[in-house]
Amino acid sequence: MTRRSLAGVAAGLAAGALWGLVFVAPRMVGNFGMVDIAAARFLVFGAVAGLAVATRPATRRWPSGRQAAAALALSVLGFTGYYVLLAFAIEGAGTAVPSLIIGTIPVWMMLLGRPADLALRALVPGLALTAAGIGLMVAAAWPQSGVEAAGGAGFGWGLLLALLAMASWTAFGLLNAAWLRRHPEVHAADWANWLGIATGLGAAVLWLLAGSSHQAMRAQPNGGLFVLLALAGGIGSSWLATVLWNVASQRLSASLCGQLIVSETLFALLYAFMWDGRWPLATEWVAALLFVLGIVASIKAHR
Repeated sequence: MTRRSLAGVAAGLAAGALWGLVFVAPRMVGNFGMVDIAAARFLVFGAVAGLAVATRPATRRWPSGRQAAAALALSVLGFTGYYVLLAFAIEGAGTAVPSLIIGTIPVWMMLLGRPADLALRALVPGLALTAAGIGLMVAAAWPQSGVEAAGGAGFGWGLLLALLAMASWTAFGLLNAAWLRRHPEVHAADWANWLGIATGLGAAVLWLLAGSSHQAMRAQPNGGLFVLLALAGGIGSSWLATVLWNVASQRLSASLCGQLIVSETLFALLYAFMWDGRWPLATEWVAALLFVLGIVASIKAHR
């Protein structure tokens, strides 16, 4: 593997490690609303992107009207809307199950965007392994989620929201890639910054609609931790992770990039187990292994 490829792999793994943090953040500041957590993170993302735009050449600093509209629409699918769904999913179903469901995004992107010469049956083994892994993790998490006491409604609702979050980001991934292919004149860094600004604007509207206030934030006991997580999520898990992912995308094939998305799931599970202070159960080990094998099998079939 060349130095360029190694740099791409390192960047992709680092992006996955940063993305994995967002699965644990809602649990660390449970007294704050899910909308507050998502909006604060993306407000920081928008602010950082705005500062980055100021450093770009004046001739390509700002998008056209159509580019801005596309960035705003895609920011809802891939950032604000996606993360609100994910945050509520984690609240209802815990961290492990949503993180595994989100981890199937590479499979769905390959399935929906596969080349015409790739037979669907070639993807069946990978899809079967992935489905088995998710099923095993759901079965393991169900009795630990208070389902019996709550009638299963909270866990089931969280599961549904995780599926919607997966669908939202899958749509973003496919549409965003298609847009970039149609507009090769747009630099990847400029597009990331425009997405960040659009995401920040959407987060501001979301926060205002939710009725959040700085006074209410100061009244919360975890206010300092909330601010730190918002900064870490906005700068690290949003802006820096996007930059790193662009680096990986520029240096690696699409199939290898898809495989590296698995790192987001694995890091999310690692952070969750560290936060819970426990080792994975045997069923969780097996489920994670099946999940990874399913992703790898699907990518090999795609290649």
